[in-house]
Amino acid sequence: MVCRHIQSLIQRSKTTTHLLQLQSLVFKTALDHDTEIVSRFVLSACSISVGFARLVFDSVPITPPLFAWNTIIRAFTKSSASIESVRLFSQLQRVELKPDNFTYPFVLKACGQCSMFGEGGAVHSMVIKVGFDSDPYIGNTLLMMYAACGAIRLARRVFDEMPARDVVSWSSMIAGYVACNHPPDAFKVFRHMKLANEKPNSVTLVSLLSACTRLLDIRAGESIHSYIIINHMGLDVALGTALLEMYSKCGHIKKAFQVFNSMVEKSLQSWTIMISCLADHGRGEDALSLFTKMEQTGLKPDSVAFAGILSACSHLGLVDVGEKYFCQMERIYDIKPTMEHYGCMVDLFGRAGLIDEAYKIIKNMPMEPNSVIIRCFLGACRTHGQSFCDDNLRKLLLKLEPELGANYVLAANVSSLSGSWNDAADLRIAMKQKRLTKVPGFSWVEVNDGSAEVITEVAV
Repeated sequence: MVCRHIQSLIQRSKTTTHLLQLQSLVFKTALDHDTEIVSRFVLSACSISVGFARLVFDSVPITPPLFAWNTIIRAFTKSSASIESVRLFSQLQRVELKPDNFTYPFVLKACGQCSMFGEGGAVHSMVIKVGFDSDPYIGNTLLMMYAACGAIRLARRVFDEMPARDVVSWSSMIAGYVACNHPPDAFKVFRHMKLANEKPNSVTLVSLLSACTRLLDIRAGESIHSYIIINHMGLDVALGTALLEMYSKCGHIKKAFQVFNSMVEKSLQSWTIMISCLADHGRGEDALSLFTKMEQTGLKPDSVAFAGILSACSHLGLVDVGEKYFCQMERIYDIKPTMEHYGCMVDLFGRAGLIDEAYKIIKNMPMEPNSVIIRCFLGACRTHGQSFCDDNLRKLLLKLEPELGANYVLAANVSSLSGSWNDAADLRIAMKQKRLTKVPGFSWVEVNDGSAEVITEVAV
């Protein structure tokens, strides 16, 4: 009776303090040897804090039951320290207990999250030895583990050898191909899925929309959108965001806005995609307005949202507004600027002809500027005809990308502006000696329903 009462109290505990009090009671009543109590304790501790659960787990005077092992392994898989799941699994193998069909999926998922291909393969061997390879849940997790590790061929092999496939199996294989940058293969699997009369769910469609986005295949994306409408599938956050991103990346801003406005619930990612889309397509004022609306909803913008809004300010020439957002990012939202944010600010000042301010941004960066930022700055110097004396940036650009002919041309042009004619001549000689040329810009144009592709070269 006392044991059941304590189990009930443990199950209802919501704080660390309460669980610690119950732990003292369990020790005093010698119930810490009861496997049911131990299992309940670990389960409740996991719901509060995985770190605290590990302390509880390690303090148990007996070998914890398999349920407790599975509980804490699963908890670590869902945490940022998923590698602990693999370590606990290794520890489990040294006791008398044998993992069951619930243990393996958690460990395989952790191996995928940590890209531990070797460990995942070893667990796969164990699965085969104990005869769990026909378990559909384990099979699906194996497939996802290999895909997460980039071993898409092994993932496909697991998929092909599965005795029975459900919608999770098909969706996982499609998602795996998309994650490994094989979107055409994802569509092939989807066609086989339809032939097998397996109905796709929202998870399947999210992966397919991601494939459309990577291929910039608007027609395939529109057909998926039609399928969603015809089958009365509601736009949940994930599906709506994937559809929104597809239209945005394909340049269909009006349709993207329609999807955005039709979404009942919007995530931060939804807002960010829409803001970035507007900024990328020259609708900076709309992007600024939407950013303000997002702040009014109470959502806290992330670094991606700020990159989008800084880009909008750059294209609109709103130097003061861009500076304001750049300062707010760290001061109000505690977001440290990344290389992309510094690049946006250099571009903002460079477009406005404020070369000295752009140079100050580069000099005050906590990291070394990348080639994109240097090219952006030197390009601004050339565009506005302003000389620039710091030779270190030109040298760094050529060091970062020594085989790109356009960099030598740009560096030579900037050297000429500052009157360094000898340096400009040396750069052009070095370019000829390395047999480098400035590659013209080009664009891909699809004709005849994708049966042919034409390259149009544009001199830049």
